[in-house]
Amino acid sequence: MGLCDGRAVLLRSALILPALTAFLAGSSHLSDNQVVLLDTTTAIGELGWKTYPVNGWDAITEMDEYNRPIHTYQVCNVMEANQNNWLRTNWISRDAAQKVFVEMKFTLRDCNSIPWVLGTCKETFNLHYMESDDAHGVKFKPTQYFKIDTIAADESFTQMDLGDRILKLNTEIREVGPISRKGFYLAFQDIGACIALVSVRVYYKKCPYMVRNLAMFPDTIPRVDSSSLVEVRGSCIKYAEERDTPKLYCGADGDWLVPLGRCVCSVGYEEVDGSCHACRPGFYKAFAGNIKCSKCPPHSFTFVEATTVCQCEKGYFRAEKDPPTMACTKPPSAPRNVNFNINETALYLEWSPPVDTGGRKDLTYNVLCKKCGSDLSQCDPCGGGIRFMPRNTGLVNSSVTVLDFLTHINYTFEVEAANGVSEVSFSPKQYTTITVTTDREAPSLIGMVRKDWASQNSIALSWQEPDYPNGVILDYEIKYYEKVYPRIAPAFWHYLRVEDHEQLSYSSTRSKAPSVIITGLKPSTKYIFHIRVRTAAGYSGYSHKFEFETGDETSDMAAEQGQILVIATAAVGGFTLLVILTLFFLITGRCQWYIKAKMKSEEKRRAHLQNRHLQFPGIKTYIDPDTYEDPSLAVHEFAKEIDPSRIRIERVIGAGEFGEVCSGRLKTPAKKEIPVAIKTLKGGYMDRQRRDFLREASIMGQFDHPNIIRLEGVVTKSRPVMIVVEYMENGSLDSFLRKHDGHFTVIQLVGMLRGIASGMNYLSDMGYVHRDLAARNILVNSNLVCKVSDFGLSRVLEDDPESAYTTTGGKIPIRWTAPEAIAYRKFSSASDAWSYGIVMWEVMSYGERPYWEMSNQDVILSIEEGYRLPAPMGCAVSLHQLMLHCWQKERNHRPKFSDIVSFLDKLIRNPSALHILVEDILGMPESPGEVPEYHFLVSVGEWLESIKMGQYANNFMAAGFTTLDMVSRMSIDDIRRIGVTLIGHQRRILSSIQTLRLQMIHIQEKGFHV
Repeated sequence: MGLCDGRAVLLRSALILPALTAFLAGSSHLSDNQVVLLDTTTAIGELGWKTYPVNGWDAITEMDEYNRPIHTYQVCNVMEANQNNWLRTNWISRDAAQKVFVEMKFTLRDCNSIPWVLGTCKETFNLHYMESDDAHGVKFKPTQYFKIDTIAADESFTQMDLGDRILKLNTEIREVGPISRKGFYLAFQDIGACIALVSVRVYYKKCPYMVRNLAMFPDTIPRVDSSSLVEVRGSCIKYAEERDTPKLYCGADGDWLVPLGRCVCSVGYEEVDGSCHACRPGFYKAFAGNIKCSKCPPHSFTFVEATTVCQCEKGYFRAEKDPPTMACTKPPSAPRNVNFNINETALYLEWSPPVDTGGRKDLTYNVLCKKCGSDLSQCDPCGGGIRFMPRNTGLVNSSVTVLDFLTHINYTFEVEAANGVSEVSFSPKQYTTITVTTDREAPSLIGMVRKDWASQNSIALSWQEPDYPNGVILDYEIKYYEKVYPRIAPAFWHYLRVEDHEQLSYSSTRSKAPSVIITGLKPSTKYIFHIRVRTAAGYSGYSHKFEFETGDETSDMAAEQGQILVIATAAVGGFTLLVILTLFFLITGRCQWYIKAKMKSEEKRRAHLQNRHLQFPGIKTYIDPDTYEDPSLAVHEFAKEIDPSRIRIERVIGAGEFGEVCSGRLKTPAKKEIPVAIKTLKGGYMDRQRRDFLREASIMGQFDHPNIIRLEGVVTKSRPVMIVVEYMENGSLDSFLRKHDGHFTVIQLVGMLRGIASGMNYLSDMGYVHRDLAARNILVNSNLVCKVSDFGLSRVLEDDPESAYTTTGGKIPIRWTAPEAIAYRKFSSASDAWSYGIVMWEVMSYGERPYWEMSNQDVILSIEEGYRLPAPMGCAVSLHQLMLHCWQKERNHRPKFSDIVSFLDKLIRNPSALHILVEDILGMPESPGEVPEYHFLVSVGEWLESIKMGQYANNFMAAGFTTLDMVSRMSIDDIRRIGVTLIGHQRRILSSIQTLRLQMIHIQEKGFHV
């Protein structure tokens, strides 16, 4: 078949283009965070790309069912050797991008399906680029172009596929950058493939313009370094102002992350659908913030928009210090019912509050005094001679005492009520007037007082009303005190005045009627009584002194009445006591039930701890926070509360499950600042989310080991809620290894593994199961010390150290989880040992994904059938054998973490024996009295089965590759020649052959028989 036949093949491949129409029409979706620089599917005219040589790539344009052009470039010079066909795009402006993405959709013909190929057929092509400040017509020079990558197809088609019109379209995306010049060219190099370039789309990512928290954030280009974020400060939208500086962080994928700060609507405006709108007439907003406009308070109004303060209605006012949210008020009305009482030295004025207080509570009273002659119309101010107690202005109580007044004078008192708006109202003051004549006669004295009856503790008195009360009698005041004799001989009593042997302190009571019963007295004791009357004219003088004694012969009747009173009182008291006791027992019973329930829960937890201490004396025991009746109490028991003022947040470093993760500084009690990582709980959380967030802190707070992440403390008494841990400069172990692929010695990698095993040994000794041990959950500090972290899936063992924890919920990381944990959800330290073997594989492969592209279901089935991960490239035999030991199906056969630490210590002490310490692996018995038997190398069929490639066993045998020695010498061309056509299978077999070759070299060097 000649060159023309090859062209025929190419043309036949174009037959699939009509089938691509619907696919291309549906695949042109453009994300908001993508800016397209070139898209061949939307070009109207010819693309006009350059080909070198001219007869290399062919341009083919067809129309789809909507009469839209489909531009493709094809090449298929597989009948000729030494192909070097270039296709160069037109000059592409980079716009604002520093890094761009090239998306290529193409079809590729399987070389094995092309008969009579004379040249060297390829199934790849190369992508190149060259930067330039402008378009130029300089002659094409391949040496000016930098290679981006070799592009291979995941799916290739055959002649049969063309006949059946089966679409096998490949899509590959590559990054280009950083780009510093104004634009660039792309070039596609064919070196002998049969390929059709269906579409090319060049774009860059941006964080698009957005409004969040009432702040505008402009289009932002991510940094070239995908691990760092771009901090963008927002500007408030119209009618909004900053509350906290609004910030967002632009991620590498064009996503806005970690919102901080906010803007709020200004006064007179409220937030509606993400913007600030003016308050409607009749509504107002006096303070900036994300609160709604409020209806005008009572007695106020507004007829315009964007009102900050509503105006008061006529007759209503606001005081200077009244907030805008307060209703408008008015001055109070006048006080009511002013009256007075007068005695020899004092004048008492009293009044009732006004009917209308004006709607305010700051009511006070002022008393203005005027002195008048016989003509009440001629009055003058009282002057400074008269005194008011406590004062005459600003009175809170509705009474005042007037002192130092003159006799035979007419005094007029004006009592005024005032409130906070009285001074701004400018309305006439409302007051009530009363006139008092100071020469009015006081009531006459009380006459005879008699004792009606007396008991051991009481005396009943009565008297007649005074002959001249001089007004309506308001009440009577009774003053009494115990008669006390001086401590001198009785013979000298007659020399003393009566007042000298009377008690100076006394008690008093009041009575509306001319009788009273005085109680609470001492038995057989003499008391002195004085009584005076009070009328509108004031008090009378006290009566003469009357002396009565308790418990004399006149108390019989009173005693009988007292007994009846005592019986009635006792009955009432007994009934009251019965009610109190009933309530007491009911409350005590409920409290005792609650206390017993709480004690039972606490006893259960203590019993668990006691059993653990008996089994592991001298070892600190982990306590599951879920055993607490209130799990939040565990946080305060195991974690220190940190004053937020000691924490200084510097920058956001990522986003966690519950909120942002930041780095910052923590000021220690020694005044030294240390770097820390801070996990925050985002706002709007529920109690369950807060409990789950702090649960990890209550777990970490129980650990103290150099290979376990250290908890510094928590912030729970203020917002935001935070967990503060030590700062690990190098981040997670998996990303750290991928970033430094091939940079470490084997001893350094083993040292990392040793640290992880030491931390897990500590957790195992505490009776703690991690459940999510993976390289992503190991953190690395600046000294390459690895520390176990992320205790979100952790659970505690039961009392039996050989038992496992069974859970009915929660996600399981399949690729890292032991078979019994996947099948039965049983977790133990042995399942952690399985996970540790996967971590070893991750470390030795520099962060490669376990089981590669296999689905989770394929992983589960493969493990069940006995498949185990092969050794990574350059991995020591002894380390891989340790991995296999961790992956024993029977969990009791897996090594303990203490054994793993001991074994790794031997490797570190004797690095020259790193590849020959197989006997140390064999020295770990699977069970008492039993030693496992290992077959380092097996048959070709078993080897293929171990890597899930058993379907190719006949291909290997038919091609003569019947021994592992022969297999170890195979190349990629040999693999293709025996019939392995899928690229993914080719890669897996080649990777395993390289591992097999390395193992055979080491084993043969040490004298082992293959």
